[in-house]
Amino acid sequence: MKELKTEALKENLPEVIAFLDEQLEAADCPMKLQMKLDIAVEEIFVNIANYAYPDGTGTVVMQVEMLSDPPTVEITFIDSGVPYDPLAKPDPDITLSANERQIGGLGIFMVKKSMDDMKYQYLDGKNILTLIKRLVIT
Repeated sequence: MKELKTEALKENLPEVIAFLDEQLEAADCPMKLQMKLDIAVEEIFVNIANYAYPDGTGTVVMQVEMLSDPPTVEITFIDSGVPYDPLAKPDPDITLSANERQIGGLGIFMVKKSMDDMKYQYLDGKNILTLIKRLVIT
């Protein structure tokens, strides 16, 4: 498992994406999946940067673990910010027009739809969100 610890600031997004891409390229991840994972990681990281630490800033740890059978990546975000389970929020009603929908929630919905699985827990004062994606195109 590889780990990156950085301040939860939007300016650090390029560092986060570069770290992820380095791990994915080393695992021969198909470019199409790498792009999906980049978008998902951007959404989660920016949400942490924008909302986890309302009274200032804090850190976020991103762990990337490559599993081999089947080829899978698990990307875990750990922060000590405001407790928030993005999986508990109901999905937006995408059958409504943009004007009729409530604001927010579309990014997390997109991440949920693009991953094979997601897990959240709040443990020891930390939000722990894991994205799971198989590295084979079906």
